[in-house]
Amino acid sequence: MVLRNGADDLENAALNGANPVNGVPNSPRGGIRRAHSARIVPGSRLSSALEDLDVEGDEKNSRKSRHQAVVSGLAYCASSCSMILLNKYLLSGYNFNAGISLMFYQNLISVIAVVILSFLGAITIEPITWKLVRVWFPVNVIFVGMLVSSIYSLKNMNVAMVTILKNMTNIVTALGEMYLFGKHHNRKVWGSLLLMVLSAVAGGFTDLSFHGVGYAWQILNCFLTAAYSLTLRKVMDTAKQATKSGNLGEFSMVLLNNSLSLPLGLVLILLFNEIEYLSTLPILSLPTFWLVITLSGLFGLAISFTSMWFLYQTSPTTYSLVGSLNKIPLSVAGIALFRVPTSLPNLLSIIFGLFAGVVFAKAKMSSK
Repeated sequence: MVLRNGADDLENAALNGANPVNGVPNSPRGGIRRAHSARIVPGSRLSSALEDLDVEGDEKNSRKSRHQAVVSGLAYCASSCSMILLNKYLLSGYNFNAGISLMFYQNLISVIAVVILSFLGAITIEPITWKLVRVWFPVNVIFVGMLVSSIYSLKNMNVAMVTILKNMTNIVTALGEMYLFGKHHNRKVWGSLLLMVLSAVAGGFTDLSFHGVGYAWQILNCFLTAAYSLTLRKVMDTAKQATKSGNLGEFSMVLLNNSLSLPLGLVLILLFNEIEYLSTLPILSLPTFWLVITLSGLFGLAISFTSMWFLYQTSPTTYSLVGSLNKIPLSVAGIALFRVPTSLPNLLSIIFGLFAGVVFAKAKMSSK
């Protein structure tokens, strides 16, 4: 399925001689039908029949739109949860300790998949030029740090607590927006952020599988994720000017980010001597390991695809709320699948943190 933004769809419809509203070609036969329709007497049987057809057509389009919104939302949630759970399985189930190599391979899979899709004509991507690389490289350094810290935190922590602590990213981002962009948040937003802090502190104190190194990696990940989000806003405008078309779509950014991360990842692999570790790793001879690690890379790309599809079918408000609600099944699945030792206070702190995430999403919606 080829995804385009709404403006491109309307423009293509107009260029192809189609009605931007319902896609009916503006053919001579259509013109004749409209001319006859103009002479139909209002209130006649023929007029009522045409009105019934119009209503039936609107109902079908509405049902189709709702169906696509549900399907795209489920696809987004499934790909997002699957990526995190597969990464946890790779790191804990196989006891895989080469986080940088994992990032490198997953990004390589994403690059190969995007190039293949572009070659087949399914998507359109911007050519990577040195001018674009120079603009984008600083934000890519943060991107690599964000991915590596995420992998190592997931290695040493359970999925539910990683999910709760990720809420702290919202706090850093909100503070960054205030100081960098002069954006002011209302009391509901700050109240929900306070709930997130309390849930994170309570979760840490009641976590039976507490791991100091894992928490340190996750705190670093929160700062890097917030820095990536804040930096990306500034860099994107400059990057668009460095492209040939003056535009930088989702898949172009995926290709740019993942391509630039490969040489940087290779340097880090050599620096941290992961090659020596990999050379003695018996699991590299297991076909199931390569299947899982390849699937995790494809799911990483699927998140970009399904999030854009879901956003196109609904709205940023719905997208934000579903993203917050998506943490609930993810936390439950993480506890159940990996048999995480827990207690009632810890479960209550997790539920409290998930609730705070939903409150934050709704507060952000009301502030717009």
